[in-house]
Amino acid sequence: MKYNNFFKSFFILGLTTVLFSCKKDYLDQTPSNAVSQGQLLSTVEDSKGILNGAIQSLFAFAVGGSTGHDNYGQKSFDCASDLMGTDIVVNSAGFGWYNRDYQYVNWGLATNNSRSDVAWTRYYDLIKRMNNILDVVDNISGSQVERETLKGQALGIRAYAYYYLINYMQQTYKGNETKPGVPIYTESKLLTSRNTVADVYAQIVSDLKNAETLLSNKTVTDKTNISINVIYGFRARVALLMNDWKLAADYANKAYTAGGTFQLMTPALYKDGFARISNPEWIWGSLIPTAQATIYASFFSHFDVSTGGYAALGGQKKISKDLYDAIPVGDVRKTVFQQTAALTPAAGIYTDPVKQGGTIYAAPSSLSPAYNQVKFRVPVAGTWGADYLLMRSAEMYLIEAEAKARDGNEAGAKTVLETLIKTRYPAYSAASFSGVALVNEILLQRRIELWGEGFSLIDIKRTNRGLNRPTGAGNHGTPNLDPVVFTQPDASPRFLMRIPQRELDNNASLTAADQNP
Repeated sequence: MKYNNFFKSFFILGLTTVLFSCKKDYLDQTPSNAVSQGQLLSTVEDSKGILNGAIQSLFAFAVGGSTGHDNYGQKSFDCASDLMGTDIVVNSAGFGWYNRDYQYVNWGLATNNSRSDVAWTRYYDLIKRMNNILDVVDNISGSQVERETLKGQALGIRAYAYYYLINYMQQTYKGNETKPGVPIYTESKLLTSRNTVADVYAQIVSDLKNAETLLSNKTVTDKTNISINVIYGFRARVALLMNDWKLAADYANKAYTAGGTFQLMTPALYKDGFARISNPEWIWGSLIPTAQATIYASFFSHFDVSTGGYAALGGQKKISKDLYDAIPVGDVRKTVFQQTAALTPAAGIYTDPVKQGGTIYAAPSSLSPAYNQVKFRVPVAGTWGADYLLMRSAEMYLIEAEAKARDGNEAGAKTVLETLIKTRYPAYSAASFSGVALVNEILLQRRIELWGEGFSLIDIKRTNRGLNRPTGAGNHGTPNLDPVVFTQPDASPRFLMRIPQRELDNNASLTAADQNP
C-alpha cells in the first residue's frame, strides 16, 4: 500500500448539504485544514500552516470519510469512550447516534466509516502531517526559536495521536507490553508491522521528552496550541498508565503549576457550561467561534438539550443515579445534573424544524429528564459557538493525588485531593481514608469531576476493574435505552477497536491473524 494513498487528506471543504433540513449550511463553516502533498515546506510559515490545520482538525467534521453526525473530532471519541463506561445513561434511542457505542457494537466493527476506521484515519493523518513537518523543520528558514517551537509542538501532536491509537486499539500498558500495538511511523515512509505496546509507548515518551526540551522556556500562550503545560499533562497521563507513580505525580504537578496560570474554577465558573477556553482551569482546548461551529455534528448537539440538537430529541445524556447519589448536597458538582425532569425552552437557533425520515420534529421546548446533565452548555443562546475542552488542571490534581496514594505518600495525596475537592465542596475531608480506600476515593472523585470528559473507558482498562453498570431506577436499563451490555470482565476484547478492514486488505504485511479479537 502506498503511503501517500493511505494517508490522503480526508478533510472536507465547501460541502453544501446536511442530512437534515435546516437553512444554515454548517458544513461550509468547517475550518480549512487540508494539506497539499505538493506543498513546498521551505519556511517556518509553511510548516505553521500544516500545524494550524492539524490543530483545527481536532474539531473538524467528517475527517476519515464518515459524514455521520457523530464524527466531529476528538470530542466525538471522548463521547463514545464515556458511553462505554458506567456513569452515562442514554435516555432513549433518539436519532441513533452513539447508541451502538453505548451497546458495545461500534468498536467491534472494521468496516469503512466505522468508529475504528475513522479513528485510524484521523490519527494517522495527524501523524503523517507532523512527520512532514519533522522531516524538514531543522533545515527550513526561520529563527532557531521558531523552529524549536514548531518542532516541539509537532512532536507533541504526534505523541497525542499515538496515545489515543494505542489506547483504542489495545488493552492498557501494564501487563500487555508485548502484545501487538499499532504501526509506528516516524518519517515519510510506511512501516507496515504492528509494533508492540511497549514500542508504541516508548515512541510516545521519546516524543514527549524531546518536545519538553524544545518547548522549555518558549512562550506558547494560545491554549489551542501545544504548550509546555500540555506536554507535562500528557507525560502525566502516560506515566499513570505505565504505573510510574513518581513521574506521574511530578508531571501532573508541573502541568498546573508551571507559569501559575491554571487556577481551579470558582463554583460560579463550574456552572458556566464548560464551553469557554478562557476558563483559567483549561490547559488545552479548541476555540470554536460560531462561524466554525459544526452545529448538529457537534459535542454540544449531543449533550445540551437547550440547543435543540440531538440531546433535545431523545438522546439525552444522564448521570447514573448511582454516581449522582455519591455527590453530597452542597457540592457544586451536584448542581450540574437535574434530580427531576424539567422543560427547557428552546434556544431559538433554528429557523426550520428538524426533519428525519419524513418525520418533522419541531422543538419549541425540550424535555430534560431526571438526572440529565447541564454541565456542558452552549454559552450564548441562539448561537453555536462553544469551545471544546481537551485538558484542564483538575485532571492533573487527580492524577497527582492518585499517583501519590499508590506510591505510599498518603499525606501528600490527601493534601492534593482536598485542595481540589474543597473548591467544589468546602466541607470535604479526606482524613478518614487510607490504603485501598484512599485510592478508591480518588477514583470516585475522578468519576465525578471528569464526568463526560472522555476518560471512562481508558480508566476501566487501566484499573483492571472491568465493566459493571449499575441497574435499577435511575440507572442503566428500562425505562431508558437498553444498553444490552451491563458487565464485561477485565481486559475484555470488546474494549478494543478493530483494525480497519481496508488496512488489512491493502497492507501486505498484515493478515487476518493480526486483527484484534
